Parts: sequence; structure tokens; C-alpha cells
Amino acid sequence: MVKVAVVGATGAVGEVMRLVLDEHKFPYSEIRFLASERSVGKHLEFQGKRFTLLPIAPESFEGIDIVLSSTPASVSKESSPMAAAKGAIVIDNSSAWRMDSQVPLVVPEVNAHALDYIPKGIVANPNCSTIQMVVALKPLHDAAKLKRVIVSTYQASSGKGAKGLQDLDAQVAALGKGEKVPEPTAHAARLAGNVIAHDWKLGDEGFSEEEWKMIKETRKIMGLPELLVCPTTVRVPVRTGHSESINIELENALTVTQAKEILKKSPGIILSDEMAGDITPAPLHCEGRDEVFVGRIRRDPTVPHGLTLWVVADNLRKGAATNAVQIAETLVKRGIVPKKK
Repeated sequence: MVKVAVVGATGAVGEVMRLVLDEHKFPYSEIRFLASERSVGKHLEFQGKRFTLLPIAPESFEGIDIVLSSTPASVSKESSPMAAAKGAIVIDNSSAWRMDSQVPLVVPEVNAHALDYIPKGIVANPNCSTIQMVVALKPLHDAAKLKRVIVSTYQASSGKGAKGLQDLDAQVAALGKGEKVPEPTAHAARLAGNVIAHDWKLGDEGFSEEEWKMIKETRKIMGLPELLVCPTTVRVPVRTGHSESINIELENALTVTQAKEILKKSPGIILSDEMAGDITPAPLHCEGRDEVFVGRIRRDPTVPHGLTLWVVADNLRKGAATNAVQIAETLVKRGIVPKKK
């Protein structure tokens, strides 16, 4: 049994982390909840018990084995090394550590082996849109070797946390009443009745920060540093659940039937033809679920070995909290924690 701390316990992802820990019956002997200064001293309920929120400080990590952290990157740069210095392994949900060569970037269904080397005591949880894509791509790569990936995302407002949901809900309510739509506070532009290019933060070669995350993280997780990845990331007026249109070119032939059989047997995936009526997966199907839903698998006739698929997942669960808890479960199962004192 391990001692666990949840950092950012009151945030959108932190709340789901608590839910997933409970649902998965994660084995712990002690659990602590940490939050920002404005929440310290307040209380929350977990599994029928009342807990006082602790500060993000060195003493709060004394004796802890695993830290599940969901904070802004600026906070994580200080808090995660702080916890690791106390002997914990930190599973960090921010973007702060993902591309650090000494920090494994892990999706358990894809590269659990990366957990064999954690020199800084920190494991990075990938970006939500990357996680669901690599879960679907890994078994196809193993079968026929990926050559190129083109992906367009349809990302939910909750990707911006609680403020993103508040933005969308307030705008939709105003539209429904025929009132003036309030200005956005979390998103780059109005989202209700609209779609927006992801954050409009364009960087190298015209790609946004979110798009570069998908390129670099996919290459690192799959161990394919030269993989061709071209993303277009878009925010849509959906509360929960990211959708992705993924077009892949493979080195070797793989039929649609073969691809379906492979995906059907792969961990963490629900294939659309296993759903009632063989319907296309949608955000409403995946909300509250841990699996990645895959459908609309079809041949791309424009290249010799091409396939196109539609992938949907709950961005707060598999895209964040569930993946982090699964990493923790893997650490325990493989005996990496608790460490010998």
C-alpha cells in the first residue's frame, strides 16, 4: 500500500482524479490533498471522509510515495521537484516536463516500459489530444509501421478547465435568451456557435503551441523521432470529449478489416462496431468513460497504404486524470513504488 498526494485537488482535473481513484479502488494507506493558497485550510469529502486541504510545501510531501499533480506549468516547475526531493514519484499533468529527456512521457497502453527510468522522480502525463491519438495509433503501428499522420482535432471547452466550461455555459445561456453574449475569459474568442483555431498562438512554421505538442509528444511517446505528424487543432462548443479525425499512411498494407480486428483486441479501445447500431463515436458516448472510442475506419485511396479513423475520448479522464491514475497503478504493479526506504 502506498501513500498518495493529489496536488491541485480542487481543479477540474483534480476533481476527476479523486473520482477515478475512488472508482479504480486505488490501493493506498494514506492520501493527502493539496491546493493553492486560496483553498488551503478548506475541506473536501473523499470516500466518506473529510480532509483538510494542505499547502503546496515540502512538509506536505513527507513520506509520500506517489504524487498526482494537476497545476499550471509555472507551479509545477517548483512543486514537482519539491515533491521528488522528498522521495515521491510525481505524475505531472502540466506541460512543464513533457519534453525533458530525463522525464518519461507515458501512456500505459503505449509505452509503460518508459517507467523503468525515472531519474528526476517525475513522470509526465501527455497532452489530452495526444493521449487518445497514440492509444489508437500504437497497435496499427505495431502491425504495419506508421509513415505519416495527419490529424484534425475537435477539442472540448473543458480542455481549458473550469473557466473554459464557465465561458461556454455563459455564452450558450445568453444565446438561448437572445441576450448579448459575454466576452470570453478562458478562450481566445467566443466559442458558443463557433469554432476557433486553437488559441491562435502561432509559433514556428505557423503551427500553434497545441499543434507542436501533438507533434513532439507523439514522436517521444512512440519512440519515433522522425515520424511525420501534421496536426490542426480546433476548439469546438462541446463541454467534454475531444474528437479527432486521423489520417495515417503506413509502410505496409493493412486492410480495414485487419485494422478493426487489431483495434478490437487492443487495450483501452472500444471499436464502434461493438456499439449498438454501429454508430459513429461521439463526445456524449465517451463522457465519464476511461476508454478511447474508435470508429469510421476506412481506406484512404489517395496513398498506397492509407487509413482514416475517427477517435473520441473524455479529455478530463483518459486525456488527463485516468491516464495519470493508470500510470500510478502501473508503478505499483511493477513494484517501482513504494521505494525501499
